[in-house]
Amino acid sequence: MLSLGLKITMGVIMAIQLLAIGYATHLLRRTKYSVIWILCIVCFVTSFAQHLIYILSNGVVDFRLFITFDLILSAALAVAVFFANKLVNYINRLNYQRNLLSKRLLSTVLRTEERSRSQFAKELHDGMGPLLSSAKMSLSAISTENMSERQQEILQNTRFVIDEAIRSVREISNNMSPQVLMDFGLAQGIRNFISRIKSLHTIEEISFETNIHDDRFDNDIEVVLYRVVCELINNSLKHSHCTKIEVVLMLKNNSLELRYRDNGCGFNLNSSALAGMGLSNITSRIDSLNGALSINSSEGNGMEAFAHIRTKPDEPSPKTRKRYGRKRDKNSIS
Repeated sequence: MLSLGLKITMGVIMAIQLLAIGYATHLLRRTKYSVIWILCIVCFVTSFAQHLIYILSNGVVDFRLFITFDLILSAALAVAVFFANKLVNYINRLNYQRNLLSKRLLSTVLRTEERSRSQFAKELHDGMGPLLSSAKMSLSAISTENMSERQQEILQNTRFVIDEAIRSVREISNNMSPQVLMDFGLAQGIRNFISRIKSLHTIEEISFETNIHDDRFDNDIEVVLYRVVCELINNSLKHSHCTKIEVVLMLKNNSLELRYRDNGCGFNLNSSALAGMGLSNITSRIDSLNGALSINSSEGNGMEAFAHIRTKPDEPSPKTRKRYGRKRDKNSIS
């Protein structure tokens, strides 16, 4: 005889199983791996039938029937686990492809941005530069013998304005597309940028140490690291009120390692004010090269950044190529 409490407990279990059967039936129409939910439904129906027979027979059952139910239940669970593993692999492949597509898209955006910068810089340099130079030469040809002091002062001011305009055009063009970086490489490009920064800002020291010298790398790597260094230095000068900046760029085992440090006021890494410091842009650039970036800072203790980028991509293993290189998922179940 079954006690009332046991019957109530089994009734609750059966009600839960009915709910699970209903939800699995709902998922059956919405997901690609329908076999998993069919097997789950078989498991719940088998277990439900076991409990129902046990209650109706008042605890007197044929154990051979129960063994048959257990065999069906165990087989369905084993096959469901097998297909669940295939589902996990399928999701992993989708995540891998999504991440790969995201990085390719970001890389394409950055390349397009650099091409636009380069084109704009060329148009500015080749268009505005000669015009301003011609204006300067024309002013230089004007004789000042019969001019009053007031007219000579106006002419002198005009020459000064044109000189400033030429310098500004040259500066903007160089910032948009640094010719030194394109012609002489990453190390010289960073040195040139630091030299210009020193002439424009009153900072005690900006040190740069490297072992790459005249080595050249992929254009994307050079442009990204150059932009990252420029962004970090500009952030330090604008926000940290630092007096010293250290930049170390080393080539080690086919990898470029960038270490950056300033002695400024630092910042809280969890602060919402970081949005205006361009750190997300720096992170996106490093991510586009499958690199790693870490930033450490706290209020009053300056800031440190470390970036690691491989100059040569890792070769995927045969297993990885087999797993992720397929155009279509042959193991998917409709």
